[in-house]
Amino acid sequence: MSIISDNLSDGIAVRVRTERESLKWSLADLAKRSEVSKAMISKIERGESSPTTAILGRLCAAFGITLSTFLTRAEGPVGRLIRASEQPNWIDPESGCARTLISPTAGGPIEMVAVDLPAGTEVIFPASIYAVFQQLVWVLVGQLTLTEGESKYQMNVGDCLELGPPSQCTFSNNTKKSCRYLVAASRRETR
Repeated sequence: MSIISDNLSDGIAVRVRTERESLKWSLADLAKRSEVSKAMISKIERGESSPTTAILGRLCAAFGITLSTFLTRAEGPVGRLIRASEQPNWIDPESGCARTLISPTAGGPIEMVAVDLPAGTEVIFPASIYAVFQQLVWVLVGQLTLTEGESKYQMNVGDCLELGPPSQCTFSNNTKKSCRYLVAASRRETR
């Protein structure tokens, strides 16, 4: 498993700017759509700040892509087969939460990401992230508390939850052991 460090940080900086410019958005446009400040976006684009999972998630939601697609684009193309040793891994600098892309082609019909959530941590995602993508969460190791809007789910090994209509989600590990879960995402059907 490759731990993404400075090389991916540079890739993230370039990718945020590339995605924004391809949409012909100003910093203000992206800030408004993502609810991330212009100052923070500017720092990320200049490589002066490493974004947290929540901030990167907000930016990806504004771009209409999953976090996995974004990270794959930042790292470069992989192909149809992705060996375990080649799976991109990104660690949130704030929470220590690690995301590993399992599926070879991010942006395909289905994306799979393994998430390692350290003991005693939580990651919060705004509803906007779930507007474009339908997600399933399957606990592989440990226990996960998933709060989706007003609903709270205590999940154990083997439990799988299909997320409902877009709402803020908080992924919490309230135990003293690490939790590992799989997220499978596909684009929501538009009617």
